[in-house]
Amino acid sequence: MPRYLTKSLYAMALGCPAKLYYADKDRYPNKNADNEFLDALARGGFQVGALAKCYYPGGYDIATLNTRAAIKQTMELLQQENVVIFEAAFQVEKYFIRADIIEKKGNTINLLEVKSKSFNGNSSRDMLGKRGKLNKDWKKYLYDVAFQKHVITRSKPNWQVKAFLMLADKDAKTTVNGLNQKFRLREHGNHRTSVEIIGGTSPADLGDEILIRVNVDDICQMIYEGTDTNQPQPRAYRNQVNYLARNYWRDKKIKVPIHKYCLDCEFQATPEEEQLGKKSGFKECWMEQLEWRDEDFEKPSILDIWNFGEKQKLIDAGIFHIDKVKPENIGKEAEINKRKLDNKSRQWLQVQRTASNDPEPYLDIEGIMEEMDKWVYPLHMIDFETSTVAVPFYRGRRPYEQTAFQFSHHQINEDGSIEHKGQYLNAEPGAFPNFEFVRMLRKELINDQGSVFRYADHENNVLNQLMVQLQDSTVTDVPDKLQLIDFIQSITHSKTRKGERDMIDLLELVKAYYWHPMMGGSNSLKVVLPAVLDSSDHIKGKYSQPIYGTNSEIKSLNFPDGWTWIKLDETGKVISPYKILPPLIDRLDEDSVEEYFKSDPVADGGAAMTAYAMMQFTQMSDEERARITDGLYRYCELDTMAMVFVFEYWNSY
Repeated sequence: MPRYLTKSLYAMALGCPAKLYYADKDRYPNKNADNEFLDALARGGFQVGALAKCYYPGGYDIATLNTRAAIKQTMELLQQENVVIFEAAFQVEKYFIRADIIEKKGNTINLLEVKSKSFNGNSSRDMLGKRGKLNKDWKKYLYDVAFQKHVITRSKPNWQVKAFLMLADKDAKTTVNGLNQKFRLREHGNHRTSVEIIGGTSPADLGDEILIRVNVDDICQMIYEGTDTNQPQPRAYRNQVNYLARNYWRDKKIKVPIHKYCLDCEFQATPEEEQLGKKSGFKECWMEQLEWRDEDFEKPSILDIWNFGEKQKLIDAGIFHIDKVKPENIGKEAEINKRKLDNKSRQWLQVQRTASNDPEPYLDIEGIMEEMDKWVYPLHMIDFETSTVAVPFYRGRRPYEQTAFQFSHHQINEDGSIEHKGQYLNAEPGAFPNFEFVRMLRKELINDQGSVFRYADHENNVLNQLMVQLQDSTVTDVPDKLQLIDFIQSITHSKTRKGERDMIDLLELVKAYYWHPMMGGSNSLKVVLPAVLDSSDHIKGKYSQPIYGTNSEIKSLNFPDGWTWIKLDETGKVISPYKILPPLIDRLDEDSVEEYFKSDPVADGGAAMTAYAMMQFTQMSDEERARITDGLYRYCELDTMAMVFVFEYWNSY
């Protein structure tokens, strides 16, 4: 079977050419196999693709998955003087692509690559940095379309090929209601997805266009000439794609020097997969170049050092394990006992404790107590679940505006009593929940002046975005607009203001005062939680009892009377409470979802965001919808209960 270099393989090879060898072999599990599906589901990429096609009525859709048949149909359609083709197939030499949209006019082909990424510029020049070179945020999209243009031009050398990115226009507003709900997803197994269009697709049905076409021929030329970076390399592009295609065709592994980005390699088999005979591409690369054995991978790696920007320097110096790191490698020897750990001191703390295999957590009791003395009871722990999608729900809304669909609220009283005080969830398909979300949150928090807590910047950023939406609305549409804006300003901050009850960030307190070996280089709440539970005999003793969900002990809105949070595995370690909940999404592995969204500001909410998207955009039974709704309530309640656990651990000293 021919081994053609496709646009997805090319995109993978841009990050690491060695991956081409692992990409199509079952013996090398790919933990990112579902990424394209996850991203399109969560961000609305499927809807963008379907909407783009609606802007070209009369286009021909090449639906067959058979490569030869797709090429044959494409070539036959291109014999027409003017034609629009969706998923047009082109093959030349060792390359094969399928283009999102091809618009042929005479001897001109307009290549339109549809992306769900947003754009608020005027031309392709807005995709360049200050020095006129390619902005790194746009690189993968522009190299993608440049590769497709390269293949089509080689396939049809006598035709003029113009390249466009078709993007969500952040300056555009929808002029119809329910645009998003016109596009419903249907799954066909293995995450193959089609889009069912509900209702008409005339200009009146779709309203003003919210996708923008950006001609990128000038940037494609820069890429071809090698002038898109600060180190111009003439002919580098043609040599690169030929090199990649030739080695992939021959199934020959390309040797790539060890790099800090190896940590993100998707070809890393789990121990369970290795026991089943699967292999790790990541391990193979490192074994071949460093002559490592399996035991070398078991030692803590410098790749795990938290927020450390000098990893490549260590690799280049031949330092791969934490126990070989010296103070000068970090930058300075940290004062571990000083007030508040900064980046360097926290990194050195992790290195020291990990290298010495010290199992004890670090907790600056004095520092934490100083912070806690400033807090006003009752304490309010809040957590939001949100989504941003490309195709808006309502008339007057822009692509990728924030949608806040859920919150949870735990309250800690001065006498130490705890209750799950309130919650909100609106998962109704097509609903715009934001203003009601703020209204209900205000109702939860205006009854006292107690301190309000979040974990990371997300809640502050979301409320500021919702405030802008409120400011753009009319009093007629939102009668309590000013009241809601005042409330948001009271508990948030921006560059120019700070609310009198500005939320306290527990993440910043964790980074300044607490570290546990179980956390490694992560401060995610889902990682901090099991570390806290494992550290605290007080919490283990208290919550190994069935006291949660009882009105007399700890009131819960979603968990049954007598719920027990503390359960131990066969080694006596506390099982993360998230692991004892039923899966939120049957169809997807939640660990994979969270792994994929780990670089997102709402990484800890990746599963909830995906579940919400499934409820919005896919067909499901009432039973399944009710089960996911119940799961969302429980997961969000656990998010704020996790914050309570952190507080109780600190407060127990």
